[in-house]
Order: sequence, then C-alpha cells, then structure tokens
Amino acid sequence: MLKAIFIGLQVLSCVVLIAVVMSQATKSEGLSGTIGGKTESAFHGKPGLEERLDEITKWSAISFMVLTTIVAYVIH
Repeated sequence: MLKAIFIGLQVLSCVVLIAVVMSQATKSEGLSGTIGGKTESAFHGKPGLEERLDEITKWSAISFMVLTTIVAYVIH
C-alpha cells in the first residue's frame, strides 16, 4: 500500500515537472541574451511569470528527485 502511494506521488510529480518545463518560453537569445538578460531581470520589482515558473520548476525537480529516491528505497 505504501509503495503504491509513493509511486502515485512520483508519477504526479513527474507530470507536473513535464508540464511546467513545457510551459516555459525558450531562451534562444544567443550570447547577448545570456550576458544582458540576467542584469536586466535583476532590476525588476516583482517577479514575473518566468521567475515564478523557474521557482516552480526548481521545486518540482527537487520533489521528483526526493520521491524517486524514496521509491527506489521502498521497492528495493
């Protein structure tokens, strides 16, 4: 029963991670976008949609890795 719960949570985490990554805009601005893009975003007041998606992506990836480790431990 516990194994099924953790596998279900892992699948849900995987779907959320895929959805968040697919909803982000591509960053194909080249070298000039890499150099100038970060300094430009440092002067914004409130975080925009891209910054929020970055945070959601980070926490989704962390939760997926943790759940994968737990599932690997529980199954083995």
